[in-house]
Amino acid sequence: MRLLDIFCGAGGASKGYEMAGFDVTGIDVKSGKRYPYKYIRKDFNALTVQDLQEYDVIHASPPCQTFSITKNLRIAQNRKTDKKDLLDVTRQLLIDSGKPYILENVPGAPLRNPIQLCGSFFNLKVRRHRLFESNMPLKGSICSHKQQGRPVGIYGSLNDKIPGGGQTAETIEVARDAMGINWMIWTELVEAIPPMYTEFIGKQVMTHINR
Repeated sequence: MRLLDIFCGAGGASKGYEMAGFDVTGIDVKSGKRYPYKYIRKDFNALTVQDLQEYDVIHASPPCQTFSITKNLRIAQNRKTDKKDLLDVTRQLLIDSGKPYILENVPGAPLRNPIQLCGSFFNLKVRRHRLFESNMPLKGSICSHKQQGRPVGIYGSLNDKIPGGGQTAETIEVARDAMGINWMIWTELVEAIPPMYTEFIGKQVMTHINR
């Protein structure tokens, strides 16, 4: 079963879907040199419904910086982002395709009846809450924050002091271990989805479609 990962980045979500049994292809505007599967370099604005027709399932993770709570850290450190809000236009493309789809973003994003996943549910060292909207029935996770303890921060800069106390991961090795990803550099980890999330979702999608 073929799955297309739009805004695939360095392949965190793609890895999880591959673990769930999908043949994965990624699309993004970057070079994709560390992306581990078939890769198409293409600007989202040039993507059409016809481009989606050869795939069985579509996943999309449009830029989330508009909604992310980490924008407060960027503001505190006088840093800006050039990312655009592409959520609504991405959703419409997925709906128009007529395909089963998953649309991912951060808490605070205006997704429709989303489920939430948390790293503590998967025994990861990140919390990294993420929302998933779909036209298929999906179940979310239960948070286990107390059992997890203090999570590893993977946002901003490596070994970054956070206003109000704390810091992000001290080394790239710590960050990779916390995310369950062993091939990405820091800037890719910051934007990635832990593969365990999409493996969890991918198995549900497989079951739904096979029924």
